[in-house]
Amino acid sequence: MSVDWSTLSDGDLAALSLAGRQPAFAEILRRYRTPIFRVARAWTGDADEALDIVQESFVAAHRALARYDRDRAMQAWLSTIALNKCRDWARRRAVRRFLSFGLHHAGQGEAIPDPAAPIDDAVADRHELDRVIRTIATLPDQLKTPLILHAIEGLAQAEVAQLLGISAKAVETRIYRARAQLSEKLQRSQGAKDVPA
Repeated sequence: MSVDWSTLSDGDLAALSLAGRQPAFAEILRRYRTPIFRVARAWTGDADEALDIVQESFVAAHRALARYDRDRAMQAWLSTIALNKCRDWARRRAVRRFLSFGLHHAGQGEAIPDPAAPIDDAVADRHELDRVIRTIATLPDQLKTPLILHAIEGLAQAEVAQLLGISAKAVETRIYRARAQLSEKLQRSQGAKDVPA
């Protein structure tokens, strides 16, 4: 008799995974890889980097599965892990930029290229989506995180507040400010493109 993994709760899958049942964790991965990818993609602005972060997040989640609270939503728990991996990625990137700047100015090496994803000019909608995601990635952490969790992942503001350990009013304010900054940055970048060279 085979088990229909898709019918089991997240808590049951976690327990079975801890008991050594690999298909249980495979089902967790199947359920949540897309939402976790969206979080990482929105955070970094780069699909390739986001894929690496998703992989790191699920490896970390598998290692920390014994600490998973079965009363907590699996997606929120995984999103927290992914956000931490995104912050780690940002710190590593900042160090690389600093080191490449120093090497470039010392004449001892070449700058590390910016890993920004190339834009597909053939598809206007895809181009615009990429532009928005890259712009979201430039927002400050305290504004970017609530915006991603609420607007992209669809979590309620109260869920975001609980996840981040702040008040619902603070979440509302941060989302408002994030949207205002995002709109301003998008208008500026569109205006810069419209100016003839």
